Formats: sequence, structure tokens, C-alpha cells
Amino acid sequence: MNDEYFMQQALREAKIAMEEGEVPIGAVVVLNNQIIARGHNQVEKLNDCTAHAEMIALTSAFNNLGSKYLMEATLYVTLEPCVMCAGALYWSKIGRVVYAASDEKNGYKRVAKETSPFHPKTKVEIGLLGEESLALVKSFFAKRR
Repeated sequence: MNDEYFMQQALREAKIAMEEGEVPIGAVVVLNNQIIARGHNQVEKLNDCTAHAEMIALTSAFNNLGSKYLMEATLYVTLEPCVMCAGALYWSKIGRVVYAASDEKNGYKRVAKETSPFHPKTKVEIGLLGEESLALVKSFFAKRR
């Protein structure tokens, strides 16, 4: 199993979100080469603006491990985290964040242009399966118009 495999799993979560009428964003948390948590957007379903894929996956990972820190874990997410999710990732001290595509409208870089909002030890990688991720999002919004 490698980064591409785990991002494919995040994309599967995004497709579940889309089937449920949610913005298609998915996430998985991986520790020791095993998925320990999954999440997809559930904002509409839960009527909760904080129910982003990352937040759901993080909460599941914390509960799974019985810990509030994920220093050795990696989050794979299909779209650049927003400022709220980046803040949660900071506090989790997650070891690595891999996201597929940038989100120029709502991503953390829109606000945090000069500095990274993540913990100083967090490694960030961008672009893995980005085209697939953006195609899902574009398809979702094209159907809504």
C-alpha cells in the first residue's frame, strides 16, 4: 500500500458524500500503513457546518486511538483543507497531510498566504490524484446548477 492507494480510499469516501448529496470531499487517516479512520462531508446530513470530511476522520481517529494527538499519522484528503480543518489538524499535531487538489475559494491558503497553518513538524504534500478530485467536485456543482 502506498500514497496513491490511500488517496484512492479518500476518493471513495468523496464518492459516498456525492451519492448522499454532499460536496464530494473524502478523507482517511493512516497509521502504520493501516486506515484507522474514514470520513466524508456530512454537512447537509447532520445539519452541521463543521461536519467536514477531515473533522469526521480526525474525531474517529482520536476515538480509535484514545489520543488527541496523531503525530505518526497521515491524513489523505481529496481537497485542500479549509481554515477550520487546518486548525484542527494543527492541534492534532498530525505528522503528515496529503491533499489531492487546491481549493482557491475555500482552502486555508486563501487566508494563510505567508505561513503554514499546520504544526511546524507536519509535512504537507499536494497534488496526488488532484485531477480526479477536482473532476468530482466540478461534476457535483455542474449538476446543481
